[in-house]
This record gives sequence, structure tokens and C-alpha cells, in this order.
Amino acid sequence: MKALVYEGPRTMNMREVPRPEVKPDEILIRVKRAGICGSELSGYLGHNSLRKPPLIMGHEFAGVIEQIGEHVSGFQPGDRVTANPLITCGTCGYCRNGQSQLCAARNLLGAHRPGAFAEYVAVPARNAYRLEDRLSFEEGALAEPFACAIHICRLLQLKPTDRILIYGAGPIGIFTLLAAKEYGIRDAVIVDLNEARLEIARELGGIAVKDLPDGNGFDAVIDAVGAEVTRQNSVKATRAGGKVVFTGLHEADSKLPINDMIRNEISTKGAFAYSQEDFETAILWIGQGRIDILPWVETAPIVDGGACFERLIGGPGKVAKIFLSLEQEEY
Repeated sequence: MKALVYEGPRTMNMREVPRPEVKPDEILIRVKRAGICGSELSGYLGHNSLRKPPLIMGHEFAGVIEQIGEHVSGFQPGDRVTANPLITCGTCGYCRNGQSQLCAARNLLGAHRPGAFAEYVAVPARNAYRLEDRLSFEEGALAEPFACAIHICRLLQLKPTDRILIYGAGPIGIFTLLAAKEYGIRDAVIVDLNEARLEIARELGGIAVKDLPDGNGFDAVIDAVGAEVTRQNSVKATRAGGKVVFTGLHEADSKLPINDMIRNEISTKGAFAYSQEDFETAILWIGQGRIDILPWVETAPIVDGGACFERLIGGPGKVAKIFLSLEQEEY
């Protein structure tokens, strides 16, 4: 099969690779759309320890079932599906208590095993979700990043009266803005240096700015960048007794104003991926038409995947997400 293979920093090439073998409890999906994630951009640059070449990346995707394993029931070839790419044991305490994202045995498609930047990807059937016919493959592929945003909002236990601040108007920041609106938030500020991204945030109902004046006490702050400066600014912008969620992974280590956090009783949490409940909520809300980001997405042929990565790094303009497709007539 054809696949886009990451072979080293800033090096991706189309290759012929073996088609995945389907285990008894797995399904084989013919990929229709696969989105490029920010974590994959850092991997492409050689800055992500999970992405080691040679590797087929891709974990935000949707497609059509090509083959089912002998022990699989409830699915059949031809079904339109998306899949939770976070594969966990299903039996540990975390998995049984609704925190599957913390499973010590977790594996991520496109990092620990071959992903969806290919004609086919194999996934456990328990991770797959059927898509309604009225949903596009793009909408199906958006379930994964939207689940991340829902998880962030759930950790913050948002109330409709909360004032929130989001650092970063990339896909996760934008999706967090949309998820927060579903939690009733009407006072949301989003900060980014990229004017094109800020335009998207404004059109989606956020207050979008390049710099935040001092003295703004927010109830909840989300750092979707992961730089030391945004992490520090997140704490500074939080009111006494407020909450901060760190989800950006740009830098591994940062200094924080711990004494201020202690004196102001600021709660901080990390947000990694999503639980099974978060993923299912994302599919439900997308299916209900409660979010729409399609006007700001683009689809490109997978043979141009390397160029798409370079474009996203250099500045894509007013684009929130780029999908890759192997089917020329569909883009």
C-alpha cells in the first residue's frame, strides 16, 4: 500500500509498505481523511520523543471498513467509521474508572504503531465508531481533536458564568473555545500572535487578541501552546482561587511562579488526550451539528503531505486544519 513515511527531521516521502495484517479483534480501515496534528508537526521537526523515524504518522482520521477480524461483531465491510487512536488495555484501574488516557499500557496510532497517513490502518474494533451517513469524513476525523478540548473543559468543571482565557489559537485552542461555548461560556478570550488564526477565533465568537493587558483575573485559563512564557502568563492571568490547565507540549520543562500559585491557591492540572467518554461526547456533539469548523479546513493530496507540514510550520493563513487524502478526485 502507499503511505507517507516520516524518515527524519523535515523529511517525509511516499513509500510502498506492507498492508497491515488484521488481528482477530481488529478492523482494517481504508483511510479517507487524515488530519495533521500539532504534535505531529513537532515530530516532523524532530522535537517529539514519541515520533521516531521511520514512522507512518496520523491519528485523526476517518474512513471505510475494508476487512474485519474473525472475532469482530457489530461491524461489516463498507461501514463508515472513525476511531479512537489511543489504544489501552481496557482492564486496569484507570481504564475501568473512566481514565483510559492514563493507562500505563497505552499506545497511540501514528506514534507507537503505524498510523493513518496511509491507504489502510488497522485498529482494535472496540476503538471504532460508526459515522452517520450525513456526516462527512472530515467531520469524523475532527472527533479526535475535539475530544481533547472536551476533556480540557471537563477537567476545569466550567460554569456558564466563568471568564476563561485560552493561550493559542491553533486547532486545540479553537476547539476548546467551541467546547467551552457548549458548556455555556460566553466570556472567552483567546490569545495568539497569528492574525489569521485570531480571525478564525473572532468568527467563532471569541474575543481574540495578540496581547493581554495586565490585571485580568480569569476564572479558568488554558495553555494550548506549551512554552514557558505562556505557562507563566497563564498563572499570572488567573484570579485567586482560579484554575489553570496545561495541555500544550511545546517545551518539556518550564519555571513557574510557585509562590504566587501557593499564596493565591491557584489549582493547576495537566490535560492529556481524552477519556473514552470524551471521545464519544465529541462524536455525539459533531453528529448533532453543535460545532462547525469546516469553513476553515482544507484537504490536500497525501503526496503533498511534506509540503503541507512545511506550510503549517511556516504559517498556513486562515486555516485551522489540513486533511490529507489518497483519493485525488476528493480534494
